[in-house]
Amino acid sequence: MEEIISVFPGALRELCRRGFENEIEPEEIRLRIGQPVMILGKDGEYFWNQTGQFLQRTIQKSYIWKEMDMKETLSRMSQYSMYAFEEEIRNGFFTIQGGHRVGVVGKTVCEQGKIVAIRNIYGLNIRVARQKKGCAKEVLPWLKCENSIYNTLILSAPGVGKTTMLRDCIRLLSEGTSKIKGKKVGVVDERSEIAASFFGIPQNDLGYRTDVLDACPKAEGMRLLLRSMSPQIIAVDELGSKEDCLAVEETLHCGCRILGTMHVGKIEELKEKMYLSQWMEKEFFERFVLLSLGEGGKRKFSIYDGKLQRLC
Repeated sequence: MEEIISVFPGALRELCRRGFENEIEPEEIRLRIGQPVMILGKDGEYFWNQTGQFLQRTIQKSYIWKEMDMKETLSRMSQYSMYAFEEEIRNGFFTIQGGHRVGVVGKTVCEQGKIVAIRNIYGLNIRVARQKKGCAKEVLPWLKCENSIYNTLILSAPGVGKTTMLRDCIRLLSEGTSKIKGKKVGVVDERSEIAASFFGIPQNDLGYRTDVLDACPKAEGMRLLLRSMSPQIIAVDELGSKEDCLAVEETLHCGCRILGTMHVGKIEELKEKMYLSQWMEKEFFERFVLLSLGEGGKRKFSIYDGKLQRLC
């Protein structure tokens, strides 16, 4: 996690390093001007101590994030070129080296009801990126269709891990397995969460046959990939809009397979989604992978076919 540690002012780097000790496993680091630095770990909140090089559970005598800390950290995150991140920042986040996503809050500048910029940044949320290679190994055999895959949707409630599962499926399909020959995979990464690209270069390992369109609207990206990169599989995160649905249909009619995700807490909710219900009638999707959390927060999966019959 040196990419994160290195963006902090020199005097604060050891404190940041403490947050990556094994027993903490940080998921987020929250920085707000005038407020204590907060680290959200696997078992709760931690705070930087004001005088010593250690973390604590209580807010008393904790380090208060300063405006000068924010300015230096932003400069380091952007490699002293904040203007290069303006397009991303107006969407509320940007990605730094290592694939770590940084959420942004501050004063918004709007024109005709749309956000065109975020100025006077006073708060950051660093989401620690971790790849879980191999998490899709048990799922992939259920998706195999001859020497490719069924058109598949990975489903879960927010925060359960569908993007993590999608990312590992992409890597395995791109590199190939003992059962499936490596495929050309096109990824439309609208929110920079799958590949976590930094200046256009994917920071996550998606395999050596994968092409990534970063920060591109899904519908436009799917059409562009079909025209330019001859993918065998197109992967997208969080399908849902009417435009997405039309682009998916175009992709399927071109003979390309689709691997996507969607917010769904229960399998019954699929029929309640207007556009997806039409897909189900036409059986566009032949596999659904439903992720959920079991005891101790362990992720588990269930597989359904195109008629929503459970396979495992």
